[in-house]
Amino acid sequence: MFDFAYLHGKPTSTGLLRSQITDFKVFERLPFEPCGEGEHLLVHIRKTGCNTVFVARQLAKYFGVKEVLVSYAGLKDRFAVTEQWFGVHLPGKQEFDLSDLEIEGVELLSYARHNKKLRTGALTGNRFELVLREVSDVDDVLARWQKISSTGVPNYFGEQRFGIDGNNIEKALALFAGTKVKDKKKRSIYLSAARSLVFNHIVSERIREQHFIEPLNGDVFMLAGTQSVFLADKIDAQIIERLAQKDIDITAPMWGAGNLMTQGQSLLFEQTLAQSYPEICQGLKRFGLKQERRRIRLNISEAEISAEDNNVKLAFFLPAGCYATTVMRELIDYQDMTERVKL
Repeated sequence: MFDFAYLHGKPTSTGLLRSQITDFKVFERLPFEPCGEGEHLLVHIRKTGCNTVFVARQLAKYFGVKEVLVSYAGLKDRFAVTEQWFGVHLPGKQEFDLSDLEIEGVELLSYARHNKKLRTGALTGNRFELVLREVSDVDDVLARWQKISSTGVPNYFGEQRFGIDGNNIEKALALFAGTKVKDKKKRSIYLSAARSLVFNHIVSERIREQHFIEPLNGDVFMLAGTQSVFLADKIDAQIIERLAQKDIDITAPMWGAGNLMTQGQSLLFEQTLAQSYPEICQGLKRFGLKQERRRIRLNISEAEISAEDNNVKLAFFLPAGCYATTVMRELIDYQDMTERVKL
């Protein structure tokens, strides 16, 4: 669909992802524990074969509240086994016994009150446990995994961001051309997809021009573990060392209104590439999005791998807002068997 560059070259090994629904497991991590009191009830569940919005609607029915009063930190795959938190706004001090909670595909893990709403994006990240089956070259996958664990992968937005056959981009272009979209959630999805396309394009071209690891003069960097950014006065040995130690990362723009933070060579690079998408860049400005930055390298942690016959098991942790499919893309030429999964 989109010809984004590979950091480690296109994988030669093939394999199957999600041959079984239990081959894709996701474990959400919040940056806090429920405090035990407050007007929000946090519910921790394990869901199999159902999507996040469905569970949220069922929780709203169970508690007899409007759907808007049920929140979650992030959407999770339907064709997977996932553990995640939901928040339900329930003022008062009523104690709940959820032993009779029955939602198809859902297992209750725990619940407790908390003093703050669970908001979108309020998670540290997700741990993934995946199984690849019918792998054609296990040795190649193991070798590439070592590279990925050491040097990371491009922090691309995953293919699901763009919709089936890139449909979300077409919707965004229609939106920018004047088509009315009353549904705020859909409008947000289209805008995010368009913004993500520009970001991915810039990252891809940095790889092609061999400036993914090597910084450009005027680059903006992001500190590890935070969203704090800074413009380096010059690219010196200290900057190079900090990049190698993963203390900092090069960033690329999340397009919107306002001036780019980069200068010199990097500024010219980003401005030139953005000209490939004039309708998108102008449209994002008109719809009120602001210039932001996102790191171009995705570093994985807690990396594990094992192989048995032609099956490979993987485990790794990714920060919030990052995609397991971008890791898989660099590892193996996989076929997602989602459509064949029998629920």
